[in-house]
Amino acid sequence: MGGLAELGLFGLFLASFLAATVVPFSSEVVFSAMVYSGLDAWTCVFVATLGNWLGGMTCYLLGRLGKMEWIEKYAGVKKEKLDKFAAKSQKYGDWLPFFSFLPGIGDVIAVASGFFRGRWWIVAISMLLGKFVRYVIWMYFNGLFM
Repeated sequence: MGGLAELGLFGLFLASFLAATVVPFSSEVVFSAMVYSGLDAWTCVFVATLGNWLGGMTCYLLGRLGKMEWIEKYAGVKKEKLDKFAAKSQKYGDWLPFFSFLPGIGDVIAVASGFFRGRWWIVAISMLLGKFVRYVIWMYFNGLFM
């Protein structure tokens, strides 16, 4: 992770993007390293949010393609997991991607939102808000705000 931290804001963007895809990665470590190295905490929040949101929207688009073999291969989401989210997607609608930042189920939420044809603009807004809240909470709970 030191390598990504050395790339500055681009490294933070890349770490955040990868963390929102199926790559098991913790963007919070890079985020914290950036702030501790002297970068503005709010700039880091916005860069990390953008990267994480674009990574999540990539998962949404993969789900939207609707090819189970691609979803399983590239997103690592099995059909059984998508089936479990069918009822939740219908119950909570396109605002469910707000919670796509949650570890373990976030990728499934993003992919399922695309697979079940969530309205992209509501998915995009709700996911963006969730990702933003994630980094703001991380910043405040870890005393990173300046």
